[in-house]
Amino acid sequence: MHEREPQDSTKAPGEFGQAPQGSKGIKRTSAGVLALLLIGIMMFLPTNFMIRSPGPVFNTLGKDADNGKDVISIEGEKTYPSQSELDLLTIYVQGGGQNRVTIPVVLEALINPDKDVVPEETIISHDTSSQQQSEQNDQMMTSSQDQAIAAALTELGYDFKTWLAVADFSTETNSKTLEKGDCLLKYNGQNISSLEVLKKSLNANGDKAAELTVGRKDQQGNYKDVVVSVKADDVDGERQLGIYLTTEHQFPIDVEFGLQNVGGPSAGMMFALGIIDRLTEGSLAGDHHVAGTGEISADGTVGPIGGIAQKMVAAKNAGATVFLAPADNCSDVVGRVPDGLNVLKISTLSQARTALTKIADGEDPASFETCE
Repeated sequence: MHEREPQDSTKAPGEFGQAPQGSKGIKRTSAGVLALLLIGIMMFLPTNFMIRSPGPVFNTLGKDADNGKDVISIEGEKTYPSQSELDLLTIYVQGGGQNRVTIPVVLEALINPDKDVVPEETIISHDTSSQQQSEQNDQMMTSSQDQAIAAALTELGYDFKTWLAVADFSTETNSKTLEKGDCLLKYNGQNISSLEVLKKSLNANGDKAAELTVGRKDQQGNYKDVVVSVKADDVDGERQLGIYLTTEHQFPIDVEFGLQNVGGPSAGMMFALGIIDRLTEGSLAGDHHVAGTGEISADGTVGPIGGIAQKMVAAKNAGATVFLAPADNCSDVVGRVPDGLNVLKISTLSQARTALTKIADGEDPASFETCE
């Protein structure tokens, strides 16, 4: 039987076969290191959050600094200079799709009063890639510009033609008969003056085939009669042509937009106000610095947008003293207004125009209706 070697206090713990008294501490230390490593790894895993922060500001009456082009240019009608500044606002959006943000980035945004952290699904669908989202934003910007022209010219009393047009196909029903870009002119000989009129005609005709007159640019005479099929929707029974519709206009003047690398629909109202200012003598807002945001429809209705808190910060940082906010965004405005920024509650383009005219004439911006 071998005698156990006595522990030498001068040797390092654990050098002998017998477990030293500090071994439990070593085990706890190893577990702690492992936990820290796991936490470190988890900190850099991608999240399903997106972050909004203030983005660049563009004066609709000025130029895009990136390309030197006028943000709005008009041909075919006399235009006037303006001393006003009418800023459209943008936001940066981080995360989502293939560009997810990590936990440290989210934590920084949570403590930054100028940023908001939102679930990914509130901005981008789970089945939508970053590239698809970018393309959708570009399409919405193009539509917003078209709607802004229509709203501005309507506000100024111009006459122009408007049609419903084929944007894409939701089913194969008429995909071989119709083409993207076809303008819908008549249904069974009756003029299609609005979406409501078309819906009524479709339901009245039932499932019978019908004659549709379309405007097609590659056809001589710019129209063509085609026979279309109609099917009942599985959900509500409403008759459908299996197409997605958009609105197209024929304007009496040519309006071009020089803004690049900006997407989405939220610049609509400010585009419309910029067009109005260019087409009317004088300065719409006097020498005031105005910023604003909001979708616009052809009839001048101003709709809500996302990221308004960040846009107010961007407006304040750019020097604006008046901010035009969509009425339906009021709940997002309360408690987030930067000091010195007068936020006006706006429902229509006409209301916005009237407010700016009164401000130019000397009325105090603080006297107008606000969200607070």
